[in-house]
Amino acid sequence: MTVVGASPPLPVRDKSGVRARAEGTLSPMLTRLADERATGVLVREHGTLHLAEGHVLHAESPLAPGLDVLLAAHDALTPAGPLLDAGLLPTGALELCQLGALYDAGYFVLAPSSTPGHFRYGTVPGPAPLRPVPVTALERETLRRRALLHRIWPDPAIDSAPLIRADPAAAPPVTWRRRAVLERVDGVRTAPDIARELGRKAFHTLVDLRRLAAAGFVAPGTPVPGPAPPAPPSLLQVTDPDIALLKRLRDALEAL
Repeated sequence: MTVVGASPPLPVRDKSGVRARAEGTLSPMLTRLADERATGVLVREHGTLHLAEGHVLHAESPLAPGLDVLLAAHDALTPAGPLLDAGLLPTGALELCQLGALYDAGYFVLAPSSTPGHFRYGTVPGPAPLRPVPVTALERETLRRRALLHRIWPDPAIDSAPLIRADPAAAPPVTWRRRAVLERVDGVRTAPDIARELGRKAFHTLVDLRRLAAAGFVAPGTPVPGPAPPAPPSLLQVTDPDIALLKRLRDALEAL
């Protein structure tokens, strides 16, 4: 009698690492690209992430001022003139500016999206930043920022709607930073508009605006309704002569 030995048990995949990555994951596609050490550009609804070997080199979003805007605002406050053009900006300060701009834009890129993202494989153009950022670090910082904004004021409409002042004539006792933000609330500007005009990081502007909203000084404005679209014509109201002729022909055929 031939004895057939039992087959060795199949290896069980350890899902603890996968589960750990899934907790707090903002973009499954981005997580997969990080695991693949992919290079290219991830395009999402609110901006793009440039990846190299699975790390984030650069982030850009129309909702966040770019590094050039932030440095220009810094130069305007510096009596010595443009530090970056003159090569006078210390390496550590430049690195902090780059990281700040990356996290600022990345926050909006990783915002909830109504459309799927797509990835273009290839070489990322342009100079590399001083320190690439791991995907996990960007996601962790984005989640931290979301939680902070929610604690300050839970209504996210402040972040994107045209803003109005609760009492335009009042002069609330606020810091000079928030006063500069409040002075630009006019019923038309949004939070990204104010950040870009002031040359400040968009997230810091969101913090100021949510604190102003929590204090009752700022509220989202009501969009002005546009003209209602015309109602589609009813078949009973059609007066086209061709339609009328067809109806007469139908009636004549039915009478035969």
